Amino acid sequence: MEKGKLLYEGKAKQLFQTNESEVIWVEYLNQATALNGAKKDQIKGKGELNNRITSLIFDYLKSKKIKNHFIKRLSANEQLIQAVEIIPLEVVVRNVAAGSFSKRLAIPEGTSLSLPIVEFYYKKDELDDPMVIDDHILFLQIASTEEIAQLRQLALEVNHALIELFDSIDIQLIDFKLEFGRQKEGSLLLADEVSPDTCRLWDKKTNEHLDKDIYRRDLGDIVPVYQEVLNRLEKRGK
Repeated sequence: MEKGKLLYEGKAKQLFQTNESEVIWVEYLNQATALNGAKKDQIKGKGELNNRITSLIFDYLKSKKIKNHFIKRLSANEQLIQAVEIIPLEVVVRNVAAGSFSKRLAIPEGTSLSLPIVEFYYKKDELDDPMVIDDHILFLQIASTEEIAQLRQLALEVNHALIELFDSIDIQLIDFKLEFGRQKEGSLLLADEVSPDTCRLWDKKTNEHLDKDIYRRDLGDIVPVYQEVLNRLEKRGK
């Protein structure tokens, strides 16, 4: 496999072409961002931790029959993924009130929700990724009615699997965001990453943050926190 030209650079990853048209080479960056990029820092080791955590979680999801774009991890901060057409939506699943949800609806952080809530956000940095409803998605021609239903169902399936995974390592899955892509034939595939950058995770015994809120809220260094999540996942796999 040969690494080719840069195709895309985001806040946390670079995507490169390969000599196989259906395969993308991903390099995880050491950059941490928050507040839609308003806060930004280079943090040594972050890219490797997110790459390793995401690789383990995507393999776990495959074992639960949840298809995703992950192929294999190549190195400390690199992996191969299947090429897809990314749908410009963030699909957020909430199990416990926290963050913007708590602020928006005046619900105390830490309040358990009676059922998982699925929200959609339009991926547009210049608009600060606004929350959208089904009618907005249809108007913007982002996804069809059938695809919206599929995205919601797939997100709930991922939620069920991740709750089981994190519960087994004494972590509570508060909320998380997913991204999906279309394959050539049009079917949907879980894409992007699943890591402490994209999930809100609390230690089940102490309620301590094990996620990017450490950085977002200036609570300390995220590297040992992400390392703790990785350690637990690796220990579970042994």
